[in-house]
Amino acid sequence: MYRDMTDHLKKLALELPYGAREIGAVAELLDGGATLPFIARYRKEATGGLDEVAIAEIRDQLFRLRQLDERRTAIFRSLAKRDLLTSDLNDKLQAADTLVQLEDIYLPFRPKRRTRATVAKERGLEPLARMIFLQEARDFLDPEKEAASFVDAEKGVASIDEALNGAKDIMAEWISEDVEARTRMRVLFQAEGVLRTQATAAEAADANSDAGKFRDYLNLSEPIGRVSSHRLLAMLRGAKMGLLSLHIAPAEVEAEAVLEELFLKGDGPASLLVSEAARDGLHRLLAPSIENETLAAARVWAEEKAIEVFADNLRQLLLDPPLGQKCIMALDPGFRTGCKLVVLDRMGQLQKSDVVYPHEPHNRTREAAAKVRELCDLYGVEVIAVGNGTAGRETEAFLRNMALPDKISIIMVNESGASVYSTSEVARREFPDQDATVRGAVSIARRLMDPLAELVKIEPRAIGIGQYQHDVDTSALQRALDDVVSACVNLVGVDVNAASKELLAYVSGLGPRLAEAVVKYRNEHGPFRSRRDLKNVPRLGPKAFEQAAGFLRIRDGDNPLDGTAVHPESYVIVEKMARDLGVTVRELMQNESLLEKLDPADYVSEKTGASTLADIMDELSRPGRDPRKEYEAFSFAPGVEKIEQLQVGMKLPGIVTNVTAFGAFVDVGVHQDGLVHISQLRDGYVKNPADVVKARERVMVRVLDVDLERKRISLSMKE
Repeated sequence: MYRDMTDHLKKLALELPYGAREIGAVAELLDGGATLPFIARYRKEATGGLDEVAIAEIRDQLFRLRQLDERRTAIFRSLAKRDLLTSDLNDKLQAADTLVQLEDIYLPFRPKRRTRATVAKERGLEPLARMIFLQEARDFLDPEKEAASFVDAEKGVASIDEALNGAKDIMAEWISEDVEARTRMRVLFQAEGVLRTQATAAEAADANSDAGKFRDYLNLSEPIGRVSSHRLLAMLRGAKMGLLSLHIAPAEVEAEAVLEELFLKGDGPASLLVSEAARDGLHRLLAPSIENETLAAARVWAEEKAIEVFADNLRQLLLDPPLGQKCIMALDPGFRTGCKLVVLDRMGQLQKSDVVYPHEPHNRTREAAAKVRELCDLYGVEVIAVGNGTAGRETEAFLRNMALPDKISIIMVNESGASVYSTSEVARREFPDQDATVRGAVSIARRLMDPLAELVKIEPRAIGIGQYQHDVDTSALQRALDDVVSACVNLVGVDVNAASKELLAYVSGLGPRLAEAVVKYRNEHGPFRSRRDLKNVPRLGPKAFEQAAGFLRIRDGDNPLDGTAVHPESYVIVEKMARDLGVTVRELMQNESLLEKLDPADYVSEKTGASTLADIMDELSRPGRDPRKEYEAFSFAPGVEKIEQLQVGMKLPGIVTNVTAFGAFVDVGVHQDGLVHISQLRDGYVKNPADVVKARERVMVRVLDVDLERKRISLSMKE
């Protein structure tokens, strides 16, 4: 039984900080197949300029409400099938506006395995339980006398005590399934619950074992409301590995007081039995159920925080400034296996691959230097990219000692995930005749040229920028990461004649199958000359074209607007602007002084509002611009290449590799990232590290401590 859509919109308008009209417009566009990037960029008039984060929030809340409707419908069907759906129950279920409320109402009617209460009911003890539970005749009711009439050996009730115990079992279940009791207990657990841990395996306390990392979480006692997300995820991982047990509970006396307030009506014999049933129901049924709920809710919260951290790091990494089209030599460093070397032309195509052995145990330094010089001269190398893994700093030092021409820059590149790409199906398809080492070196070069275009080929979870990303809900993480990648790809725009299938798959409205169709058409018919040509791609219909066209760029095509973010639906507006000035569209785009003569208000219409016109004017002033920052060269401190060379107090340049809830990891060029704890990010209190630093940011740090045995580096960014 689905609710009217207007009910959902009214509810969201009360819950979210957006207007009902805007929420309704977003819902209608989403239901019509529009994507988040398209809505945010090209439907600003309808949504009031909501960004992708707001649109995603509306989408997710609508999904939650629709899931609630689906569950409500399933419950109605179940109750109707068993002839249990009364008018009162129907009203309660209809009024429930959260899944928790819905399940609480349904709980007493939910099919369940045989319990002590169901056994007691089968033995005919429910009338006795009701009589005692009412506590109305407490002045003269004698529970033992009433129970005597329920003694029946054939039904399995051999004595008065057995009858009373069965009645208490029934009452305990009623109490544990009472909606008000569950609601009050849930609030108590969340507000006053204390998380306690203890070791379930000896190796958890062994500092030298792999499980020793959990020794900091042994015998811990902390209010659940104050446990940080990353610590909770660590404890949950320990529990999953069977090393820790976790329990949450408020003070026992407070929990019992809640039930006494709800169910006790006096102090007579009947009330005494109800009190005993309440304690039994609390400890045997209600508390374990609410404990599981509370821990599950805490897990969801911690996972949401972890996903938020991962998504923010990924966004920064994908939008890292591109070097651009340069002839690049890339080295994937190694000692015993040598340094794999590749040369790519300005379009990122592989021209040459080789191996040099400048380091131990080979020490063929002169030969390696001669090979590097030869290839630099032969191919006109402009930049040398060096992977930052094993032997990375040593390879950088080798290259700098060669005294190469000043025009050749040497740049360290984060190679996280390159090995994953090198053995992937994508890499094998791109380079079927090359081995994994060559593919890895190519990935290092390409991620310097354009991080976004290269990193979309790698599963985000393999890039090493998350916080317990392997412990969180897979579907929720994937949805969040897909949103981030899609937002970044569409923000930057994609050259349809140069993009890989993997990059095109993230373009609004395309997806993997249409992306493959676009590449196939491009290979068979040559480069696209205009956006209109996209309509000739098989299965790329009007809706997909509408969603994708504005984000696809055609450089030097027939229509200059095809190289911009101006959507084809707005071409007529630009053409009118050009006509009004007596110039061509191309001339209008090449002369900013002409744009200054235009008043955007003259072109406002029913379909095109001020927001869209502002975007059009901005795009015409800087057609086809890349929203990413300009690339800035970076170098680690010379002569500091190993963790053993670090000294307390040393100041070093570094690159933030990962931001977590407890601080930031920084690469200072010694093959081991150092941690700037949240307390060391800046002077004063820091609530969220992401407010201070971002992944890929260049920073200056000071060495606080070096633990060589555990390979841990403590850093500070304080003045």
